[in-house]
Amino acid sequence: MCGIAGFCNLKGNWKANIGRMNARMHHRGPDGEGVWASEDARVVLGHKRLSIVDLSANGAQPMESHSGRYVMAFNGEIYNYRKIAAKLLEEKKVTAFRGTSDTEVLLEAMEAYGVEQAVSMCKGMFAVALYDKKERVLFLLRDRVGEKPLYYGFTGEGVFAFASEIGCVAELEGFHNPINRKVLDIYFTHGYIPAPYSIYEGIYKLEAGTMLTLKAPFAPENLSVSAYWSMKEAAKRGQEHLFQGSEKEASEELERLLKASIREQMVADVPVGAFLSAGIDSSTVVALMQSLHGGKVRSFTIGMNEDGYNEAVAAKEIARHLGTEHTELYITKQDAIGVVPELADMFGEPFADSSQIPTYLVSRMTREHVTVSLSGDGGDELFCGYTSYGSVSRIWNKMKHVPYWVRKPCSGLVLHSPLAKNPVYRTKGTLLGAKGPGRLYEISYETDPLIRKISKTHEYCPYKYNEFGEGYLEETNHNVMLMDLLMYHPDDILVKVDRAAMAVSLETRVPMLDKDVVEFAWSLPIAYKREGDVGKKVLRDVLYRYVPREMMERPKKGFSIPIDKWLLEPGLRDWAECLMGRELVERQGILDAAVVERIWRDFTEKGIWRIQIWFILMFQAWMGARSGK
Repeated sequence: MCGIAGFCNLKGNWKANIGRMNARMHHRGPDGEGVWASEDARVVLGHKRLSIVDLSANGAQPMESHSGRYVMAFNGEIYNYRKIAAKLLEEKKVTAFRGTSDTEVLLEAMEAYGVEQAVSMCKGMFAVALYDKKERVLFLLRDRVGEKPLYYGFTGEGVFAFASEIGCVAELEGFHNPINRKVLDIYFTHGYIPAPYSIYEGIYKLEAGTMLTLKAPFAPENLSVSAYWSMKEAAKRGQEHLFQGSEKEASEELERLLKASIREQMVADVPVGAFLSAGIDSSTVVALMQSLHGGKVRSFTIGMNEDGYNEAVAAKEIARHLGTEHTELYITKQDAIGVVPELADMFGEPFADSSQIPTYLVSRMTREHVTVSLSGDGGDELFCGYTSYGSVSRIWNKMKHVPYWVRKPCSGLVLHSPLAKNPVYRTKGTLLGAKGPGRLYEISYETDPLIRKISKTHEYCPYKYNEFGEGYLEETNHNVMLMDLLMYHPDDILVKVDRAAMAVSLETRVPMLDKDVVEFAWSLPIAYKREGDVGKKVLRDVLYRYVPREMMERPKKGFSIPIDKWLLEPGLRDWAECLMGRELVERQGILDAAVVERIWRDFTEKGIWRIQIWFILMFQAWMGARSGK
């Protein structure tokens, strides 16, 4: 795990600029630093190293290929690099390797087989910058599901820049890209800014599974982006070629694939552990790790003395049953509140999933013991685990037979009546107005007209709500799961885990996002994933071979905090009221001060909690951090 950065066509002091970019992401790579520049300094690559595989100088970056034609800065891990290395040697594409790093293997594979073919061979998480000196072409690539971040774009005077963190791009001399106000409506709806957009105009996130090509003279008209893998196509292909075995056979195949993924992801030259939140997903990962481990797996969790927010007791029970070496940390409200001032700098742009706080705290504690931690992310989206999936399917399958012209006005009546205060009726009212499952992503946030009034800008960026039409996949929940894997999972969940963990130089790995596991999950019928209110059926079948069913049948809490409760208490409330103060908001001129004030007063005076309060606070905190630089 590392950080990468670079630029083309910078006219200023290139050494000073790449130095600032590297320094800005020191936490991503505290073990080493490297810089490479072309002879004319038109192309510059920077790298910060967190040593995981091959701790020697042979793994240092940026790295040049054996022939000298290619140079690469690489962030991530190629889990099957040993197989690729064996193939390269067997086919005599290389005679020997200088070291044992996956970086060298990936670089030589790209020279031997071509960039796109080589990356299609790889299983892993990565963000890559590769420069072809001969053809004068820069390639940027991002892994299939978006585990590793990569920003890119043009700044002033035709400079092209890229980096693992958007804050690195902002360090460049002459960077004055304005705030992209068109994305604010999406941000205040979801709490994150989705790919391909960023908070700055002209700066983008490279989307998952895509490759950017930029040819000399490195101008906008020489840039192109293409997909080498598609979650959407993988879902369609899987559902068109369904797994033909029984549910028991499906669980056996899933166990085999997960073990293969975990076995590869446990490989490192540094200590490896895992997060354990007592849920199905993380418990499955830890159980399979322990079954493959020669000793005791290190497992980590945090607890809170808050009613309804503590899974540490259950996690400890599971860890004891599995026989792991378990570490737990009970955090206080003050521990969590103490993280808040660091969030804006940690995430680089507005990001407002409040579980970012406990995720950071468990990462910080874990880093004291290991350098790599596996997590259970992805289980809900791949195996129909969210409780909302059950209600969506049940209600939608009833509603869809009623003509839309009848349902739409009925939806309006429900959502604007007192019934809408009840979440159950609000969900039903939302579904009434949906043309198809994909539309739920858009209209489920339209029940409150204040949301679209927070920003003073009324121009909007197109988003992926309707990227595929109604019935793209035959089953309702599969459509909604696909939307989650295209948007919420890469742009919220994976961003949260990456930024929070890398802030303390902890590498996180996600076995369920292995290519083979993902593609197999899409080949399963919905009946193998969900029955009524029980989701992740096939995944549970795997887990129950290692952990008693009764130990797992409890409500899941996850890493969450009572942020609404804490915002009403002294200290955090003072901080919030300062950021949401009318004078400050009016002076900034971006948000509607009257709307912000009303949302806050509804909360403090009437007890009406809107998650947008946290969205606003994180935006304002980012604004403050930005202006303070």
